[in-house]
Amino acid sequence: MASAAAAGTPPGPAAPRGRRGVTGTRRTVAALFLLPALVLLGALVVYPIGYSVVRSFYDSSGDGFAGVDNYRTLFTDDGIRTALRNNVVWVVFAPTVSTALGLVFAVLTERVRWGTAFKLVVFMPMAISMLAAGIIFRLVYDQDPDKGVANAVWVGVHDTFAQSSAFPKAHPGRSSPLRPDGGGFITEAPVRAGRPVALPLVGVAPDRLPDGVREAVAARPEPGKVTGTAWQDFTRGKGVGKLGVPDPSEVGYAGMRIEAVKDGEVVAAAKAAGDGTFTLPAAADGARLRLPESNFREPYDGVGWLGPALVTPAIIGAYVWMWAGFAMVLIAAGLAGVPRELLEAARVDGATEWQVFRKVTVPLLAPVLAVVVVTLMINVLKVFDLVFIIAPGSSQDDANVLALELYRKGFAEGRPGVASAISVFLLLLVIPVMLFNMRRLRREVRR
Repeated sequence: MASAAAAGTPPGPAAPRGRRGVTGTRRTVAALFLLPALVLLGALVVYPIGYSVVRSFYDSSGDGFAGVDNYRTLFTDDGIRTALRNNVVWVVFAPTVSTALGLVFAVLTERVRWGTAFKLVVFMPMAISMLAAGIIFRLVYDQDPDKGVANAVWVGVHDTFAQSSAFPKAHPGRSSPLRPDGGGFITEAPVRAGRPVALPLVGVAPDRLPDGVREAVAARPEPGKVTGTAWQDFTRGKGVGKLGVPDPSEVGYAGMRIEAVKDGEVVAAAKAAGDGTFTLPAAADGARLRLPESNFREPYDGVGWLGPALVTPAIIGAYVWMWAGFAMVLIAAGLAGVPRELLEAARVDGATEWQVFRKVTVPLLAPVLAVVVVTLMINVLKVFDLVFIIAPGSSQDDANVLALELYRKGFAEGRPGVASAISVFLLLLVIPVMLFNMRRLRREVRR
């Protein structure tokens, strides 16, 4: 003050007593703004976690202290052990495949004009809820090829190379000369050239008959050859038609394979025409006619995607369909920040595109890839909706995961103590991954 007076400068007004500093005021205002969020955080996160920890040490009634019995159940119960094993499969494969596809999509779409439209299509499943995605893929994986898209494609490809039989339910009717022979049928007596053979069959629904069938006709005798007819010996209407004789309303078995067998060897073979008639050469004289098993093989109905063996990979496929777009968007954002000079320098030095991708692009994207993988790992540890909806009741035990087992133990079986122990165990699994992700994010911010 003395120096100020000496310089001729008037002293400023004294600060009023009792007034807080600016820093203290800001902290108070910040605390007031944060208070509602802190209350919600405590009510919706902290309290449930604390209650679950306490509840995990009590029995199903909640009155008796069970100690660590509920935690011991985690490693002795078959259902929980299956769920834990499936969770390991989920954590290993689902984030890895999603990130790999996201990386491939992000790199490839960077060079095409319609890359933005492609990214939009790939990211679109993220707008669908897990419930809706589960319903979609429950239909996609349906066993019936007429309903399930996956089996429709699979059966179409299979039938392109191995045509299914058109007569899976066919069998000899009354007064038939055929008898069972393995999976097919064979005539009881040898056939002779010049004598037409009748091979009547029944059991094929009219809507299941192959294309090209025509009205069945009786075969005409041909010198030196064995002729005959294979047809549907059934006429609608009681008392209509004659057994063992082709009637006007009956149709031939177009494409039926007929083999002439002598001493266990096939000496001649033919396929029936649209009217069911067939002709065999003179070598068939004295042989017995066999309708091989291939005529009656059940049609291929695809793969049991939701069976015990494939249900977990099938559900992981649905998850990848949803989350590959999420990985692609994050990786594309990281790729936009990669210095192009490094990529061009590698190309100038003679590196191929694969070498540039493997030795330059991927290492530069390593921080982003790590964040994506860790985020998806946390997400798959909590997966519930897809497994609950897609897996049918017959294979839900095989597709079980910890989150689903928590629900089943807590609500279906009435064992809240064990369910609380599972929830605490899940929390312990997630915390290290979250801490790793937070440390990496802080490290990136410091850079």
